[in-house]
Amino acid sequence: MDQLTVNQVTVQEIKLKEFCNSVWTRLGVPEKDAQVTTDVLVLADLRGVESHGVARLPRYYTDLKNGWTKPTDQSKIIKETKATALIDGGQSLGQVVGRRGMELAIKKAKETAIGIVSVRNSHHYGIAGYYSLMALEHDLIGVSMTNAAPLVVPTFGRTAVLGTNPISLTAPASKEKPFVLDMATSVVPRGKLEVYDRLKKKMPLGWAVDATGKGTSDPHTVLDALSKRLGGGILPLGGEGEEHSGHKGYGLALMVDVLCGVLSGSATGLGVDVDKAKPNVGHFFMALDPAAFRPLEDFKRDMDRLSQELKNSPKAQGQNRIYVHGEKSYARMEKCRREGIPVGTAVVESMRQVGTELGVPLSF
Repeated sequence: MDQLTVNQVTVQEIKLKEFCNSVWTRLGVPEKDAQVTTDVLVLADLRGVESHGVARLPRYYTDLKNGWTKPTDQSKIIKETKATALIDGGQSLGQVVGRRGMELAIKKAKETAIGIVSVRNSHHYGIAGYYSLMALEHDLIGVSMTNAAPLVVPTFGRTAVLGTNPISLTAPASKEKPFVLDMATSVVPRGKLEVYDRLKKKMPLGWAVDATGKGTSDPHTVLDALSKRLGGGILPLGGEGEEHSGHKGYGLALMVDVLCGVLSGSATGLGVDVDKAKPNVGHFFMALDPAAFRPLEDFKRDMDRLSQELKNSPKAQGQNRIYVHGEKSYARMEKCRREGIPVGTAVVESMRQVGTELGVPLSF
């Protein structure tokens, strides 16, 4: 986390990937699918989203070991038009299903200018940005969303009903970095509460509420109540009530559930990822070709201009730079690939335990 001093070790990307791949293949995941699953996890750590990085490996390990996730890809297209498709994930790895969904959206966008793929009966798919970033390789605008287990309380509520339901949108540029938005529709993802809980630290007020609907700084209380469904939860983007527009974050989370859940026929609200044997998570992917509207180079030139306008605008007192979404993550990726990826010692220990159970040595 950015603002916490955490006990960490630095691991080279290749070492992290080798271990993760070995875990998945030992559990019966084909090599190609193992690499996709690993790539999603490691990209999260490279881009600074530690809550969705290799810290998630024990969860996926447990799901595979217990048979809640199918090790081989069982996904299939249920319905299809020239520009759209509905995929049933078959309870396969969310990363594998997600990549298939975005690849299909990209294929359709190349053929018809737009591709939209809705997915049901899937699992947690990692960071939303992994899939929208795929569109940039083809000079397309990419959109990726997923619903998730109920962790977020609606405005004026005291029980979690919606997921952190992330949204990611990417757009290509020319000389500037591409625009990469990748955000939860909650104040924070669950993973940030878990990091504070592991470190035995209080979290900032304004992140979550207890079972009465009042703000709390105790992450353990919130996580424990969520696991037992006793009430409380994370706040929607904007925070508590309407004063700072928490109702807008609530609306965005609900929008994601409409596109990912209602549209696909997957679980919604309280039903998402509640039954571990059938989480029925829904995803939404879209690829859009800017060249269907205007010359691609003109679009990318104007993306550069917009980015430069923002970064060259007057800075707030005490600030020396304005960032456009994605720039910090690209800088972190370059640094981590050069110097290694910081991984918390508690995360390393949890990975070591998984490796010991499977007979996969941890070499970092």
